[in-house]
Amino acid sequence: MKIESWIFGVTTVFLVLVSPAYWFITDAGESGADWTGTSALVMTTLLTAMLWLYLGFHARRMDARPEDREDAEVADGAGELGFFPPYSWWPLWCAAALAVVTFGIAVQAWWLFIIAIVLGAVALSGWIFEYYRGEYAH
Repeated sequence: MKIESWIFGVTTVFLVLVSPAYWFITDAGESGADWTGTSALVMTTLLTAMLWLYLGFHARRMDARPEDREDAEVADGAGELGFFPPYSWWPLWCAAALAVVTFGIAVQAWWLFIIAIVLGAVALSGWIFEYYRGEYAH
C-alpha cells in the first residue's frame, strides 16, 4: 500500500498549493464572491490528506505485498485474491429508490418520499441479506 499512500500524498501537496492560489485568483476574499470552488478544493484537500494518513499508517504496519517488494516474482502474487460477488439486481433497486426519494423531496411530494423510503429499506435489506438465501447462501 506504499504506492497508494504516495499517490495520495502527492495529490494532497498539490491541492495544498492550488487551494490558496485559487482563492487569491478568484478574489474569494471579497464580499459577494463565490466560495464554492474554494470550499470544494479545501474539502478535497482534507479528503486526500485523510486517505494519505490512513494508507500510510497501515502500510507501515502490514507485511509488504508482492507488488510492494523489489525482489518479488509473478508467482508470489498467485492464489485466491478474495471474494467477488456474482451479479445482483439489488443495487439497481436501491439506486432507483434513492432517485425516487430525491425526486419526492425536489417536488415536495411527501407521499412519494415515504413510499420510496419504504421500498428503499426493502431493497437495502435484500442487498444486505442476499448471501443468506438462495443459490449463493453461505
